[in-house]
Amino acid sequence: MKSISIKGSKRESVGKKATKALRNAGQVPCVIYGGDQPMHFSAGELAFKGLVYTPDAHTVEIELEGATYRAILQDIQFHPVTDRILHIDFYQIFDDKEVTMIIPVKFVGSSKGVLNGGVLRKNNRKLRVKALPDNLPDFIEADITELKIGNKLYVTALENDDYTFMHPDNTVVCQVRTSRNAVAEDEEEDEDEATEAAPAEAAAE
Repeated sequence: MKSISIKGSKRESVGKKATKALRNAGQVPCVIYGGDQPMHFSAGELAFKGLVYTPDAHTVEIELEGATYRAILQDIQFHPVTDRILHIDFYQIFDDKEVTMIIPVKFVGSSKGVLNGGVLRKNNRKLRVKALPDNLPDFIEADITELKIGNKLYVTALENDDYTFMHPDNTVVCQVRTSRNAVAEDEEEDEDEATEAAPAEAAAE
């Protein structure tokens, strides 16, 4: 998984007044959980651009006063009107400890069902996985090529030795549903079989 570096400054005061002053100065108040105790820090808004505004998942290396902490994004709060980042929670990770993270799904291929007029429904665009930090993927690839109309792609089809899905086996990642303009593959096959069988039936009579 790709990693993003963020250089921040530890916060001595975490009260509302100090937090408001940070935001007015273009800084984002943050907290790192998961270690011996929570660590409060801040960093400039632009430092989070590559972490927040991207479809892929990333780990983060946070540098504070000469020490580096490896973490993942746990929660983020945006201003309801301006969409500015108000606060970010990180969770510290360690090389020898598994961590649970939500990973985006990347759909690839051209579905047979969609080519015949079906509609692809993406039931789960993100999946929760558990793995050692070095085994966390940037995204999970879901190949929809073989999906016909009525078919579903279950999470079990995406299993990988590097990580474990934290979902039931019957979780549907995506499916191809019929539409008014769809030409079902099964109907085409039935028509072909009927055409071939007709001469034989006539001969039998």
